[in-house]
Amino acid sequence: MKKKNTVALLLKAVSVATIAALSFTATAADKVYRLKLAETWGENTPILGDASKNMAKLANEMSNGRLQIRIDSANKHKSPFGVFDMVKSGQYDLGHSSSYYWKGKVPNTLFFSSMPFGMMSTEQYAWFYRGGGMELMQEVYGPHNLLSFPGGNSDIQMGGWFKQEIKSLADLQGLKMRIPGFAGEVFARVGASPTNIAPGELYTSLERGTIDALEWVGPAFDLRMGFQKIAPFYYTAWHEPGSETQFLVNKKKWNSLPKDLQVILETAFRVAAFDLYVQAIDANAMAWDKMLAENPDIQVRDFPQDVMDAMRKANDELLAELTEKDELAKRIVESQADYLKKVRAWTDISTKAYLETTAD
Repeated sequence: MKKKNTVALLLKAVSVATIAALSFTATAADKVYRLKLAETWGENTPILGDASKNMAKLANEMSNGRLQIRIDSANKHKSPFGVFDMVKSGQYDLGHSSSYYWKGKVPNTLFFSSMPFGMMSTEQYAWFYRGGGMELMQEVYGPHNLLSFPGGNSDIQMGGWFKQEIKSLADLQGLKMRIPGFAGEVFARVGASPTNIAPGELYTSLERGTIDALEWVGPAFDLRMGFQKIAPFYYTAWHEPGSETQFLVNKKKWNSLPKDLQVILETAFRVAAFDLYVQAIDANAMAWDKMLAENPDIQVRDFPQDVMDAMRKANDELLAELTEKDELAKRIVESQADYLKKVRAWTDISTKAYLETTAD
């Protein structure tokens, strides 16, 4: 009798434990993770602002609602250049911005947006995912409780809008220009006066003469801003041949997510980044067509050769100075240079040759 009672009690205990385990598993699988994302861009910024929305939607759908991401634009959090610190501290779990904005805090972050005379967007994506770029990026961001992922490439960026034509290097002396990142340092070395201004203040600054010129992105972004109405000279690219944005992640929050949600979130980053890139190419083409139709007096210019020579020399000098005093910077610059040498040889006999041989 006692034996039967003991067996019954054991079976009951096992049943209770099994039900509890199943209940726990179901609860864990159904747990909703609510994340907050801060973006540098203002509310309804085209293309750049779409990336976060697309990412959040994808993450929600792929996780069957377990990942819910609230997006706060710069209009709400009031700190467009504070995204790094807000995600680092945990005030926000995620961010969408651009890596070169943080060069004043962590100089080596600037290498992961776009470098003057460097890789084009397709070449740079290959470096990130196949050439060791991702590993180097995490090495830079890791000590700051952050992870960084490519957040979408706006493709080659134009050299900027100028109120006056640049005919020689002399015309850059003292010229006040909004241009961030390493390119700003290059401009400073050749005699210009670079500054960084939040996107929402650019038009007013140019109109009132606070700055004499600015670079933003390309036609898709510039058309809405209206720069072409007050600065008729539009210069071709040199400084951002493949301008990458980023998704920032608080590392502590990332580590708290189940593995499947980490995979889903990283996949959402990658798909949203690709969507931004494709959208940027299409939108630039359509916007340039419209911009020319509405403003036929726009004058596209290449920078004069003496300007290009001076900027390339300044770029090389600045890189040499950085790598001389920073071992990690040296490894990043060497990695990019080595990869560019190989990938550009292919670009030259493929993309470049196609454009040259099939030109009208």
